[in-house]
Amino acid sequence: MEYIKVTKENLEKEHICCAISNNKDIQVSSKKAWLEERFDEGLVFLKSTERGKCFIEYIPAENAWNPIEANGYMYIDCLWVSGSFKGHGYSNDLLGACIEDSKQKGKKGLCILSAAKKKPFLADPGFLKYKGFSVCDVSDNGIQLWYLPFSVDAEAPRLKDCAKHPHVHDSGYVLYYTSQCPFNARYVPVVEKTAKEHNIPFHAVHIMSREEAQNAPTPITTYALFRDGEYLTNEQMNDKRFLKLVSE
Repeated sequence: MEYIKVTKENLEKEHICCAISNNKDIQVSSKKAWLEERFDEGLVFLKSTERGKCFIEYIPAENAWNPIEANGYMYIDCLWVSGSFKGHGYSNDLLGACIEDSKQKGKKGLCILSAAKKKPFLADPGFLKYKGFSVCDVSDNGIQLWYLPFSVDAEAPRLKDCAKHPHVHDSGYVLYYTSQCPFNARYVPVVEKTAKEHNIPFHAVHIMSREEAQNAPTPITTYALFRDGEYLTNEQMNDKRFLKLVSE
């Protein structure tokens, strides 16, 4: 498998979204706009030449859009290998490239979010454990911060208190999200419209800056849905899934 590093110079022409083939799609343009602003902050987006079927996205933890304390670490936003591409060692390739790059940059290690059991849009804990990662912190809602230190004396990262105890004060449904995930550009407006049509109390908070993200009331900032203050899920909703959730 050949890999290519996406940069400001080639961002416009490169395919970057795993499940979206049309580069003109609002989801793609939203994600690319978000990426373009992150490259100067040290973000790396390494992908296969197979139209985004395999990629890893990582950034110095100080610049991560998550409420974590992990100075000196590299934070992995996403490690994705799609469908038929699984089982060929591509995850190993991408993670290995991240490790090598991070060591060359003098980082203490890597960190990433996961959970005790595999959850949608989160790293597979089985793979992380196999690669030598371990849990260094966990939030009340079961979201875990995993890390891979490059030395035995490296201080472990941790979640900020706001993320360790996820809670919001608003009633009804409240969604926190960023433009880091391309699907939000399409599906957040769908859920907003659906909630309005069915008189469901719903409020979306679009996190627009690193500072907002690093102080968010949830470890996962790409998509975090609350109901009456309590965290529900990081799984993205379309209209049918949202209405099913409400009915339950």
